Amino acid sequence: MLKYLAKRLAMMVPLLIGITFISFVVMHLAPGSPVDLATTLNPKVSEIAMERLTKIYGLDKPVYEQYWNWLQRLAVLDFGRSFAPDGRPVLDKIAERLPITITINLLSLMLVLVVAVPIGVYSATHQGSVFDQATTVFVFVGFATPTFWLALLCMTLFGVHLGWLPISGIKSLDHAQMSWLGQLGDYARHLFLPVVVSAIGGLAGMSRYMRANMLEAVRQDYITTARAKGLSEVAVIYRHAMRNAMMPVITILGLSLPALIGGSVIFESIFAINGVGKLFYDAVMARDYPLVMGGLVLGAVLTLVGNLLADVSYGLADPRVRAS
Repeated sequence: MLKYLAKRLAMMVPLLIGITFISFVVMHLAPGSPVDLATTLNPKVSEIAMERLTKIYGLDKPVYEQYWNWLQRLAVLDFGRSFAPDGRPVLDKIAERLPITITINLLSLMLVLVVAVPIGVYSATHQGSVFDQATTVFVFVGFATPTFWLALLCMTLFGVHLGWLPISGIKSLDHAQMSWLGQLGDYARHLFLPVVVSAIGGLAGMSRYMRANMLEAVRQDYITTARAKGLSEVAVIYRHAMRNAMMPVITILGLSLPALIGGSVIFESIFAINGVGKLFYDAVMARDYPLVMGGLVLGAVLTLVGNLLADVSYGLADPRVRAS
């Protein structure tokens, strides 16, 4: 297993370089540039000022040279400074907004697992029941409902009409004057809608995956053998069938790791949450190359790590993978 991990970690380096190179080139091929966006609306900007700004940003050099300079800085974890007027380091801007995005997405992922896995298992073991049919309808509705539309409906119902929950931000204006318990409750009230809305789509999909995998697992010969040995139904389902049914779910969880960062643009924009997803979206619109590349590197690393964790989890869950 250690040899396998070392080999996979070594392969991640050229993959990361290839991903960043393609992303860097495609980003520079997109129409518009930071200089154009910064000077177009100001008629007083002269050609000399635009050339000076281009030189300051390093955009006067060929793309391959710009990429090489950026790659050298990346080797020492220097992502450069943002092209935004504040000129702050990219790592500082990402680190400032990263905790709230990860918190929301981890809570959403935990909600999906806690709810979807039992639903999938129960639906598979009670195929054709009223519960199974009701969850099937829920899945179709969950897949068909746009996230932004569901978010707006929840904001209108629970925030405007009922007044139960806040509809923007992550804390109230008087948050600092609250006790620690009050602050915790304030965070919970603000995060409830974003977490639930972001979990609906994953909940529908994960429960369906779990149901399909369990239906396949309970038909296998080893399940028949386990029952013939006199094991209880709980042991057969949860110790034998469910362990094998979790294998594809582990893959999905590993591939969902990049979504902890990039999958939150919609609900962060709707609920006015200053997270990483909204930060990267604004950077793309502003052609903030260093910040965009910082987000792409973060997403690429999470994708590669997610694949690695999925493979390792496969080995932990299935002895046959470890043996091979």
